[in-house]
Amino acid sequence: MASILPYDRYNRLGRSVFPFDDVLGDWLAPVSTPADFKMDVEDAGDKYVVSAHVPGVKRDQIDVELNEGRLSITVDKKDSDEEKAKNYLQKETGEYSCTRGVFLKDAATTGLSAKLADGILTVNVPKQDQNANVTKVSID
Repeated sequence: MASILPYDRYNRLGRSVFPFDDVLGDWLAPVSTPADFKMDVEDAGDKYVVSAHVPGVKRDQIDVELNEGRLSITVDKKDSDEEKAKNYLQKETGEYSCTRGVFLKDAATTGLSAKLADGILTVNVPKQDQNANVTKVSID
């Protein structure tokens, strides 16, 4: 089946233990990771459907890779020269780089597809027969 690393628990832990993050913001910087994107993994019977919420990110800023059952999605969002030239009074979006991954033990290496629409990257990963990678060894 699938397993997701709960990155957001570290952020919640930091805020519950130290609710004064405006005072301790620099100290909690390694704990909170605002550049993470949210990811949903659905078991849809014969395939997995992975949805990554990446608003404002373009196709060429995303890398999707399946390596020995681990699906990795990497986002490397860079601001354009036009964005850098603007004089912002406040800017809450910007450049960031982030990788999220999920282990799909019975993921097939063929037939994968990905689509980016409305800020959501949807990756379809077909399943393979679990016995295809299993070799029984007889004991003498």
